[in-house]
Amino acid sequence: ALWKKASPEHIMRWPSPWSDGFPGWHLECSAMSEKYLGKEFDIHGGGMDLLFPHHECEIAQNTASRGCSGVKYWMHNNMITIEGKKMGKSLGNFITLPELFAGAHAKLEQAYTPMTVRFFILQAHYRGTLDFSNEALQAAEKGLKRIMQAAKDLRALAAVYGVQPAPALAYGEFVSAVAPAEIAASNAEVRALVEGAYEALCDDLNTPIALSHVFDAVRIINTAKDKKITLDKADCQALTDLFDNIVFGVLGLCDDENEDGKIAKTIDGLVQMVLEQRKAAKAAKDWATSDRIRDDLKALGIQIKDTKDGTEWTLE
Repeated sequence: ALWKKASPEHIMRWPSPWSDGFPGWHLECSAMSEKYLGKEFDIHGGGMDLLFPHHECEIAQNTASRGCSGVKYWMHNNMITIEGKKMGKSLGNFITLPELFAGAHAKLEQAYTPMTVRFFILQAHYRGTLDFSNEALQAAEKGLKRIMQAAKDLRALAAVYGVQPAPALAYGEFVSAVAPAEIAASNAEVRALVEGAYEALCDDLNTPIALSHVFDAVRIINTAKDKKITLDKADCQALTDLFDNIVFGVLGLCDDENEDGKIAKTIDGLVQMVLEQRKAAKAAKDWATSDRIRDDLKALGIQIKDTKDGTEWTLE
């Protein structure tokens, strides 16, 4: 529908030759994209469930009104599933990001940092499905820590040769910065894995394959740290560029054991201690103390909720 007649109670309405109404959803997107991005732009994202009819309608409308489809590349991501079913509000099986970060959901065994969630999602190709589970998130947490520890160890190895971190790059500078022809590593395996990571990202942003090469790099760094192999300056430079340009740059990963991560874990630990005191007060039928703890936490912006599986907390 290009135009919808507004019902009497509908808040969004404008006069038109066809009715007092409002533009259809598909037309809204065509109009907004042209206003803010121009008649033609590079990439349009969206879920696979929007391919038809939403995006096909956009293309038809763009072609009719602009004389071109308007978009050079469409990137449709697949869905996150939980227990084999699509995660979504309509099914009531969704988990929000704040719940993930606080561990405040019946299906969560612990809290997970934003970087852990990002790394978990990057382990699947954006057009593939990704099944949520505590086991998968815990494995992602361990994998991310391995990569970040290897980055620290690499800095120590590279410092011996005076290798400097790569300058911060804009996303569009990635291709020219790590073109395979420029990789001058002496170690053939190092050269191959850096080339492999680059080629994977240039092949429809294949992040799981790129990460498999990053883990190859982690193994080589650990072997060098144990003095079982020797890396020269060119090897350290190639690996440093891999981490700076791809791991930290394109993939946007960083060490969540920084101050923000430590503070978040400390806060969670303190809240859990207070909740244990409240649990003890309730067990002793000391309702005044239980209610006071709840109210004091609420005054600090911490909302608690008693469930059959225990007490959950979230930041208001």
